[in-house]
Amino acid sequence: MLTLAILSSIPDHRRGQGCLFDLPHVLLCSILAVLAGADSYRSVYRFINVRRDWLRQHTGLNWRRKPCYTALYTILRGIDAAALEQALRQQAAQLTTPAKNEGLCAIALDGKTLRGSLDQAAQTPALQWLSAFRHLDHLVLGQVSWRDGDKNNEIAAAQQLIEELGLPGQLYTLDALHCQKNTADCSKKRQ
Repeated sequence: MLTLAILSSIPDHRRGQGCLFDLPHVLLCSILAVLAGADSYRSVYRFINVRRDWLRQHTGLNWRRKPCYTALYTILRGIDAAALEQALRQQAAQLTTPAKNEGLCAIALDGKTLRGSLDQAAQTPALQWLSAFRHLDHLVLGQVSWRDGDKNNEIAAAQQLIEELGLPGQLYTLDALHCQKNTADCSKKRQ
């Protein structure tokens, strides 16, 4: 389970006074809500509202009252995405097991377009997402995102993600789009 210690490493953007809800528990409850199917701030609020006793029992939650929807919205909108990504990568690294069979383990990198992220009225391109999935552990090791429909950005994102993961001796599987000399060199540098 995601540890509160790792979530505590994420900086809190709020002022010190008046913080009724600690950030690590807000993040943990939000992650559990998303895993349970929440897809909006209101559904995260409903999850916490309905399962407050269970959360109190299993996560050590000690809030005197439940957060209102606007408090959750304000807290979650101000989260530093890079710090959260780094904390989740740190947790994933702790959960990985050493590979058998001469140290090789397949890591699949695949890019997707986030459905519903295209805003034609504002002329904003759709959000692109590239994830690194380790087959041995069934675990997402990291991901990067960008807002540009150009496929060349996926190539650069894959190279960046391989370098950031820093996992030597791994076998990377990618789409044919990534048959680039620079991408191959990226994975070789890590070995």
